[in-house]
Amino acid sequence: MSDQFQGYQINKTDDGQSCELKQLSEADLMEGDVTYRVEYSTLNYKDGLALTGSSPVVRKFPLTPGIDSCGTVLSSDSGKFAVGDRVILNGFGVGEVHSGGFAQKARVNSDWLVKLPEGLEPRQAMAVGTAGYTAMLCVMALENHGIKQGDGDILVTGASGGVGSVAVTLLSKLGYRVVATTGRMAEKDFLKKLGAAEIKDRAEFTDKARPLNKELWAGAIDVAGGNTLANVISQIKYGGAVAACGLAESMSLPTTVAPFILRGIALYGIDSVMASIEKRQQAWNRIVKDLDMKLLDELSFDLDFTDLPQAGEDILAGKIRGRAVIKIPE
Repeated sequence: MSDQFQGYQINKTDDGQSCELKQLSEADLMEGDVTYRVEYSTLNYKDGLALTGSSPVVRKFPLTPGIDSCGTVLSSDSGKFAVGDRVILNGFGVGEVHSGGFAQKARVNSDWLVKLPEGLEPRQAMAVGTAGYTAMLCVMALENHGIKQGDGDILVTGASGGVGSVAVTLLSKLGYRVVATTGRMAEKDFLKKLGAAEIKDRAEFTDKARPLNKELWAGAIDVAGGNTLANVISQIKYGGAVAACGLAESMSLPTTVAPFILRGIALYGIDSVMASIEKRQQAWNRIVKDLDMKLLDELSFDLDFTDLPQAGEDILAGKIRGRAVIKIPE
């Protein structure tokens, strides 16, 4: 592979930022001990914010966006990886302060990389992406809390999105009865196909929450925050738990201590960005074992590399369902 390669680059401008598909060189790569050819990437909500400049996600310029990538090692100064190894990268500030996966090459710190597990293809890894890996971390948190399949329903909010759709699929295959919420009730059949037993309109969760409501859910995975999370917490059964991993609705949490001290519930914060390599590898190994790959195909679609700027706007507008997979041109 030559020194020259294609990639998106975000630059700071007087009125914000610009994002262009450019011819780059190895001089544009950032510091790191592993360089790899990016074969696939994916589009996350945070990537949409970076591509459009809608939020100050990018904090170092110039920078290549793309928080997820999967590819083959071209050169390595690390004892952990050799030329030819297949690797996955999620998080660690990539796409924010370190150039990421929307380019044909990337150079990163080997401490951020996970080996692609056996039985998983690069395209499948990016169909999972940060969203699916985060969903697996949420499922693991509920399992570690001790929630069993017979304990009751598991609620998944924002189920039409990346995290939610994979969470529904995982939980269903593991034998849990899943209730999904969505703001797009037209996606009802899609969510049932993924394994949801029941679909609720997210509007049922957006009003101000009472401290305690009827006990409905053994556990929940929430991507929304705000009133939605407060309502979910108020409805968790005694001894249950919520895994919270997003703030699509709000960063606030207008609730009380009542559910925690009167029902003994737990709220787990799920961080996918700085999670340990050991936890990441465990999550990816579980994905190979517990995610229905046929259903993964159902909830993923291919997005052309040159369409990324428009797709960034579309994901912020809620126009993208499931997981967008980007094959990086060779």
